[in-house]
Amino acid sequence: MDLCETATVTVFFLDTLNMKALLIWAVLLNFYKLLKTGDCTSTHDQVLSIQVTTHQQADIVRNMSSQYETVLWSPASPEHIRADTEVHLFVPANNLGTVTDLLKTHHLIYQVLLDNTEELIEMQTRNESSDPRSSASYYERYHSLEDIYYWINKTAQEHPDMVKVILIGSSYEKRPLYVLKLSGRQERAEKRAIWIDCGIHAREWISPAFCLWFVQYSLNFYNLNNDITEMLNSMDIYVLPVMNPDGYKYTWTTNRMWRKNRSLSKESNCVGTDLNRNFDANWCTKGASNRPCDEIYCGQFPESEPEAEAVANFLRSHKDSVKLYLSIHSYGQMLLFPYSCSNEEVPNHAELFELVQEAAMKIRRHYRNNYKYGASAKTISYSCSYHNPTATMGHSVHNVDVINPLAHTVPYTLSAIYPVQLKPGFIHEEHTSPVCQWPSKT
Repeated sequence: MDLCETATVTVFFLDTLNMKALLIWAVLLNFYKLLKTGDCTSTHDQVLSIQVTTHQQADIVRNMSSQYETVLWSPASPEHIRADTEVHLFVPANNLGTVTDLLKTHHLIYQVLLDNTEELIEMQTRNESSDPRSSASYYERYHSLEDIYYWINKTAQEHPDMVKVILIGSSYEKRPLYVLKLSGRQERAEKRAIWIDCGIHAREWISPAFCLWFVQYSLNFYNLNNDITEMLNSMDIYVLPVMNPDGYKYTWTTNRMWRKNRSLSKESNCVGTDLNRNFDANWCTKGASNRPCDEIYCGQFPESEPEAEAVANFLRSHKDSVKLYLSIHSYGQMLLFPYSCSNEEVPNHAELFELVQEAAMKIRRHYRNNYKYGASAKTISYSCSYHNPTATMGHSVHNVDVINPLAHTVPYTLSAIYPVQLKPGFIHEEHTSPVCQWPSKT
């Protein structure tokens, strides 16, 4: 029952009881609330799950997702809203009444996924300590950019024989892009390498949190776990904890739902580029936007953003050693590999499918979470032109919004997509550890 309904019912009963003084007080109280909130709806921002069943409804929800200060959580962009689609839409409190009225008018079924996102955001940013040694729960919490930079330096100082910090470039606002190189204590010639990036989209906090967790887990269990020990002895692992530091910082200080980086456009007053669509591979075609105000804006030209350029240049210089590219995202539960823009299968499709299938089975067995898996185009039905930073190694690359798969020259391309966008308070282990259940195949 909303505020207006409450006022109506109050008037009815109080008139019946002839309690005039209390009636006046109740009406004035509700009128005050109405003036304060500006409408007769919930005063909280909400996330709605909307069931789209017809093409006409899809058009309505597409238009709705680009108006009323809403933020589309799922699918990745409005063009992917189609018939028989479930849409997750963040709606600010001041427009909640308008949006829900439109949904009711067009017979769209919806339910509230999150009733009070402000409260969840406040819980997420609570943190008692920035020192990894001060609490066992350090890796179960989200951390600010400053805390992550501190953690990077502290980790390198405490493990100088296994961790090397590499500065690969800087962001638009001149924040450093640090990559951690993890290596075992046994030197081997011609070591293969793994690349892991996190935090390309600013609001996906679970992604940098995973990178921190993965690094500490690998270091702590080296020489204790045979698989981890052999992996670090035989391979170098390059970890970029935060690819979008400007955007990540902005989500902590100003707008928790911010997605892009923070670069300024010469064409518009709107800020930011989707780094996931800025690489030089099928740049700015279907699945991206050339409008600076859109969340999937591809930038002024390929690799116009310093963050994307830095990652691409690093991977070009290591194209002979990098054999696996793993990108961590939210929001969803998927393990994906190329291609995204074509139903054509990569040469090692069967091997990749078996790998993600085994990983999904282990996740389900140990954590009771069901992950979808497979080639991106077939698994989530996206037709896209998104990036791959290794595309310039010599081959065109296909990608989906939530992953950064490798080009043909890199045999193993995977992406883990977590079911977290807003998580209250802390990170449970079951949301971070599944990706570390490495399949037995190499």
